[in-house]
Amino acid sequence: MSDSLSKKIKEAATYLRENGVKDPEIVIILGTGLNNYADRIKGAITIPYTDIPYFNTGKAEGHRGELIYGEHQGKKVICLAGRFHYYECNSMEKTAFPSRVMVELNVGRFIITNASGCVNMTYKAGQLMVISDHINLSGNNPLIGENLDEYGLRFPDMTYTYDRELREKLLKEAANQGIDLVEGVYTMVSGPSFETPAEIRYIRNIGGDCVGMSSVPEAIIANHAGKEIIEISFLSNMAAGVLDKPLSGAEVTEAAKGIEKDFAQIVDIAIEI
Repeated sequence: MSDSLSKKIKEAATYLRENGVKDPEIVIILGTGLNNYADRIKGAITIPYTDIPYFNTGKAEGHRGELIYGEHQGKKVICLAGRFHYYECNSMEKTAFPSRVMVELNVGRFIITNASGCVNMTYKAGQLMVISDHINLSGNNPLIGENLDEYGLRFPDMTYTYDRELREKLLKEAANQGIDLVEGVYTMVSGPSFETPAEIRYIRNIGGDCVGMSSVPEAIIANHAGKEIIEISFLSNMAAGVLDKPLSGAEVTEAAKGIEKDFAQIVDIAIEI
């Protein structure tokens, strides 16, 4: 299986290089409702996921399904406008495949973004949160199976996944620009059903500040390869049981419209620091 996966990764990376994606420095993985950030890259090359070998075509609401490459903030940047969720792929290999390809392209920094439900009762819906750590409750891991030694160690340490120095710089500059940025722990569940109130109480008790259905596979792959990682979560709604109303995916996408300006500023800072 490893030889087949390695071959697929290299084939996809070769396709991107042949179509103008040269020496990218940063990849930005854009979460639900946050895809409009990609429009900030001017003179960009846009490649539909359907054209890239072995890329899935995730159909979650608020995801474009395009790779956008160009220069922004003085850096060569890839935006992955849309991601593949585990609940869509039913495979961690497929879910993490785009991140594997970014590693093969020798991207140095991953900026991973998502929308999540707010679990920490001292935070509020509408805030942005920089991730300091994560809890993986998905029941799976993209490194299960034979290790691809060319990309990283069999047993990668996860202690310093989210670079402390970069987080501190991001928090400081956000405060300087008057942006309400908090810090906390992201919890991944498999989805696609939203969590129950009992599950949210459990996540709160084990130290989770927010909960979502993505991002951890990408972070594990990037950390495995020794890449810099900055992860930013948009706390789009209060998690199940906090408010006396049901949750919906449409609510998450709609809420993201109100945070676009601050979100863009935070990602710009994450590129520069």
